[in-house]
Amino acid sequence: MTSTATQEIGSRPRAVPMHWRSRLVALLGPVVALVGVAWAIVQPYRITFLHPNDQGFWWLFVEPPLFVVLAGACFHLFVARPLLADLDKLERGE
Repeated sequence: MTSTATQEIGSRPRAVPMHWRSRLVALLGPVVALVGVAWAIVQPYRITFLHPNDQGFWWLFVEPPLFVVLAGACFHLFVARPLLADLDKLERGE
C-alpha cells in the first residue's frame, strides 16, 4: 500500500462531477449573452450603430441587445467563475 503523499504526487486529482446547480450557474452567463446576440439578429434596427442617422451620443451608446451580451459576459467572468470555484472547494471538502 502506498502512502498518501506518494499518491498525491504520482496521480492526478479526480474530477468531481458537477452538480446540477453548478452547471446552471456555469451556463447562465453564456446563455444570457447568446440571447442578447439572438435579440440583435432578430431586431437589427435596435442596433443603431448600423444606421446612426441623426442620432445623438446616448442613443448610440445605449444599445439594449449589447447590454444583455455585456451583462452575460460580466456575470460569467466576475460572478460565476468565483462562485464555481467556491462550490468546487465546498464539494471537495477543502
